Amino acid sequence: MARHFLRHPQDAILGSAAQIAERLGTSDATVVRTARALGYGSLAELRAAFVEDLMTPPPAERLARTLKAAKGAKGGVLEHVLAVHQDSLNAFDDPDFAKSFSDALSTLTKSPMRHVFGVGPSGALADYAALQFNRIGLRSTSLNATGIALADRLLALRPRDAVMIIAYAPLYREVRVTLERARQVGVRIVLISDSLGPLIDGPLDAILTVPRGKAGHLATHGATMVLLDAMVAGLAERQGQSALGALSDFGDLRGKLDRGWSRRGTRQAGRGEPR
Repeated sequence: MARHFLRHPQDAILGSAAQIAERLGTSDATVVRTARALGYGSLAELRAAFVEDLMTPPPAERLARTLKAAKGAKGGVLEHVLAVHQDSLNAFDDPDFAKSFSDALSTLTKSPMRHVFGVGPSGALADYAALQFNRIGLRSTSLNATGIALADRLLALRPRDAVMIIAYAPLYREVRVTLERARQVGVRIVLISDSLGPLIDGPLDAILTVPRGKAGHLATHGATMVLLDAMVAGLAERQGQSALGALSDFGDLRGKLDRGWSRRGTRQAGRGEPR
């Protein structure tokens, strides 16, 4: 049903629940439940979202819309952006999200190798996550290439590994191929997304639904960053002493490369000031 909506948005926009159900040989209750499973309160809300998506402006206009909305905030851009991020962070209060978070940590902990997928801005997040996982002793790589360059990265996937996909609609080619390769090899899958979950065939080990700000406005990634930091802390907690040992080794190596790194940024006493 979700895939039908994605491929035929005109049905959601023009058809009633009964008409859509008749066309697909199902019940109108199933149509409504699908809309709710996608995060909308009703079919009408899903219809409105499709209309807005079809009218979504290009990036420059999204930015202009965001700046216009910020003018209405008492504190300007800062207050507006903080409010958008707070709305996104509220999604973490859902008990179901806590369960998915725990499932994701279990999947990443028990895998011998972690591969973090992301392209564009999400590619930078993939790099960040892989770096932080490595620092606490969890071997990780980032899958942030696009086009045919991704093929070389996907060859590294091995049975029992885990791939954590950071991706948002639409279900573009690199995501599809990564999912296909992961299932072919026998790799566990964790998905971080706003709406891709219902559009993916086959089971996933964990789905973490993270909003990216207000629809039609500039996309924000603050909530995803908070989630990644929480995952690093959660994985370190599960690793216990091995995480502390890995960070200790990291500190020793950094100290050998630059003996003064630990003192960088500290205030140096000037002339006449006590040391």
